[in-house]
Amino acid sequence: MPPLAHDRYCREIAHQVAQLRAVVTSGADLSATVPTCPDWSLEELVRHVGGALRWVDAVVRGRAQENIPEEDVPLAGGPEKRGDAAALDQWLADTGELVVGALREAGPDTRVWGWAGVLNAGFWARRMVCEITVHRADATLAAGLPYEVAPDIAADVLDEWLQLVEWVQHNAPHDAARDLRGPHRSIHLHATDTEPALNAEWLVELGEDGMSWRRGHEKATVALRGPLTSVLLAFYRRLPPDGPGLEVLGDRELLEFWLERTTFG
Repeated sequence: MPPLAHDRYCREIAHQVAQLRAVVTSGADLSATVPTCPDWSLEELVRHVGGALRWVDAVVRGRAQENIPEEDVPLAGGPEKRGDAAALDQWLADTGELVVGALREAGPDTRVWGWAGVLNAGFWARRMVCEITVHRADATLAAGLPYEVAPDIAADVLDEWLQLVEWVQHNAPHDAARDLRGPHRSIHLHATDTEPALNAEWLVELGEDGMSWRRGHEKATVALRGPLTSVLLAFYRRLPPDGPGLEVLGDRELLEFWLERTTFG
């Protein structure tokens, strides 16, 4: 499936920032440890997400042709005062407006520095949607709040993750990614709650030449079935594969093998 339209990504960034702001202002303990990112508190997680958005704004707005050090990005670390939900919320609001404005003005084809073989602003619009989608799940889990994501976004986040794993395996010196090869085995992801038109099923194949993937319903060595959002979060290691509503059929060890070796990113 091709990526979504650039405007769809821009609208989703604005939407996701608003939802993350709602977590910040919900009364949640900003100092609480994030269960799925235990090295961070909730506030540190939010600052990480906002900092990434500020960095992308700097890259796209400045038409950067090489990487920009984070320390060169104004306010990338967030507001000076810690533990202030109102200040963190305002910083996030300003950040969202900046990055969405920069991405809309640039359009998807403007050449800027990037990685994964894609050197344009469209790459960063998509990448930031995926970044926020997953880290907002981290934030809501830490705050004990419900989590929802639109089906087209959830499916695209899975597509993008598989594309990144494939790119890393073939282009980056990452030992765990290189392990994703060998005798032919396969993983089937099957969302059980989506419209057929979305085609929310994936086949990941591990072979002698590395991994490859495609959308579709095919038999596999192991299958992970359940609601699309749950499948997404399990594949990103935010939920256990046998969490509520999820079902693992076949060689569970293969699924765990994959999950253990796709922790980069």
